[in-house]
This record gives sequence, C-alpha cells and structure tokens, in this order.
Amino acid sequence: MLVVGLTGGIASGKSTVSKQLQAHGVPVIDLDVLARVAVEPDSYALSALVAHFGPQILQPDNKSLDREKLGRIVFGNEKERKVLNSIVHPAVRRLLAWELVKAWMRGERVCVVDAPLLIEAGLWKMCGAIIVVYCSEILQLQRLRSRNDLSLSDAQARLSSQLPLHTKLKYADYVIDNSGPVADLSAQVDRVVDRLHRRAGWSWIISWIVPPVGIIRAALRVGWRLWIQGVGKDKGRSTRGERKPEEIELRDRRSRSS
Repeated sequence: MLVVGLTGGIASGKSTVSKQLQAHGVPVIDLDVLARVAVEPDSYALSALVAHFGPQILQPDNKSLDREKLGRIVFGNEKERKVLNSIVHPAVRRLLAWELVKAWMRGERVCVVDAPLLIEAGLWKMCGAIIVVYCSEILQLQRLRSRNDLSLSDAQARLSSQLPLHTKLKYADYVIDNSGPVADLSAQVDRVVDRLHRRAGWSWIISWIVPPVGIIRAALRVGWRLWIQGVGKDKGRSTRGERKPEEIELRDRRSRSS
C-alpha cells in the first residue's frame, strides 16, 4: 500500500483537494479528526493536558476539552506549544498507525494521510509520496481574511504560526498549484490520482498477501527517499508535480514585486 502525505498551508485549498481525492475513491485519513479523537473525554492525552495546563482548559461539563482556551494558552508560547505537542502527537501517531493497518487489511492500493503539520511533525518520513497544495502567500492572506473575517495583522499572525508554504515544496513529489479556478485544480487532482495508482503498480498485491514483504518494501522505500533521494534537502531534486517548485517560486516573486 502506498502511503501518501497530503499537506499545504492554511487557506491553501488542502481540504478541497482532500475532498476531491475521496471523490476519486482514494481513502483519506484526516489527522485533524484523529487529533480530536485523541483528546476525547477520559482519554489519557486529555488527562495529561489537564494535569499540565489545569482544569481551566475544560468546557463547563468538566469532561470535554475547550480548544479555544487551550489555543489561547499555547499561541505565541513556544514552550507550552512543545508540551502540547509532546502529549498529543504520540496519541495521534498511535491512532494513525491503526487506521493505516485497517486500510491495509481492506486491501487499499493507496491511502492518503491529510495532515496540515505533516512536515512540522516529521510525519513526512513515513510517507512513500507527498502532495503539497500550493498558492502564493498573498493569495493565502486574501482567502484567510475573507473566510475568517480577520484583520491583516491577525491573518499574518496565523500564517506565521506555520512553516512558509514555499519551504514545503522541497518535500513534494507532487505539487498541486491552487492559484487558479476550481476546474484547473480538479484537472490537476485527476492527473495526480492517475500517477499515484501507476506508482503503486501491481506489486502491492504481493505486499498485501505476504505482510513481511510489505514491511520490507515499506522500509526500503522510506530509506531510499530519505538517504538516496534526499527528500527535504535543498539539492535541486525534481518533482513530479503539475508545477515545478522553481517555477512556482519565480512566479510568486514576480507577483510580490509587481
């Protein structure tokens, strides 16, 4: 089974791409959903959060997490954010591993992991391919302000809480440029889905029937990407995306200067 990471930036259109992938019959594991499951009432992760941040992060029922209150505590506080991540991320990884096992047991050929912080959390290392949904920072700001009714400073603060989108391009096997109309986006998704199926090939059947073969192939694929291809390193590696990263960045620079 080919595990594909899907990431982007806030207001880049990643959720739209995720829905279109599902419309193609590609299973998508949404890490935002798993993150909510990880901190459900009576979960270990929620108990650990309350032990560190105090009961004030709970809703009036004293059982459910109040995400807004917790967000205000960790926003702009790097130390507290690291504590939050150290508690929640392991729980999410365990849930993700189980979801991937279930997808493999169903005989899925390709499975997509939808993760806004795929790069930041290091989850990209476990993926056999990575899709980055891209648009310019100016367009991100416009969409974010329009969607959430934010001031320019608030929108910029939210953008700055994530890695700049252009820095994620070096991790990408496929770049989907969401700077144009929906029809253009859909055409790119169609082509990427076709390429993912061809990339998975027919040998996935052997891995499904003989699990040890699948484990070995997965380890070899990850090792090849990390140490031979050098995914994530600035060394000019090519991408199978619909736009080359250097072309996207060049266009982005031109739009800023105009």
